[in-house]
Amino acid sequence: MQSTKATLGVILAGGLATRMGGGDKALLTLGGRPMLARVIARLRPQVSAIMLNANGDPARFADFGLPVIADPVPEYPGPLAGVLAGLEWAAKQGAARIVTAAADTPFLPEDLVARLGAAVAGDDTIALAATATGMHPTFGLWPVSLRRALARDLAGGVRRVGAWAESMGARRVQFDDTPFDPFFNINTPDDLARAEQLLTGEGA
Repeated sequence: MQSTKATLGVILAGGLATRMGGGDKALLTLGGRPMLARVIARLRPQVSAIMLNANGDPARFADFGLPVIADPVPEYPGPLAGVLAGLEWAAKQGAARIVTAAADTPFLPEDLVARLGAAVAGDDTIALAATATGMHPTFGLWPVSLRRALARDLAGGVRRVGAWAESMGARRVQFDDTPFDPFFNINTPDDLARAEQLLTGEGA
């Protein structure tokens, strides 16, 4: 199995955040810190480098010190375009794989990369996170070797992350969801309020 440190991290922040009234969910404050800072802090020890996939003016993320790369496909086709952006970036770095994480999920597992990597043992296979509530396809380990197939299928109209990954033989990796789902993501003001409560319970 390849070292997890050989994996590059890609934080997906390309969405339009319509249920939060627009803007960047990643920049919302949670526990006195931008939510993106919390995602970076969880992911950084698990990977060798991190890239942020976001559309629009990259300067708004300058404080985080990450490369910011937009979707390579126009008209906001969804997170699958962010996966492709990450794969193309990783190919230029000479990396073999990336792990993706959503920018609105501040409690992501601290063993995400290790668990996903163990499931595929260095093969050119996708691994996707799941809990008892279902699959969380924006949290996945993706081999760079699939970037051309993904570019082709995106151009052909494919949009659903999980469906495409499973069509490519993805494996599901089960994570514990007690005391709460670590992939809980913040879509609404109510979700943000719940995250504040969870953060207090975590002591983070």
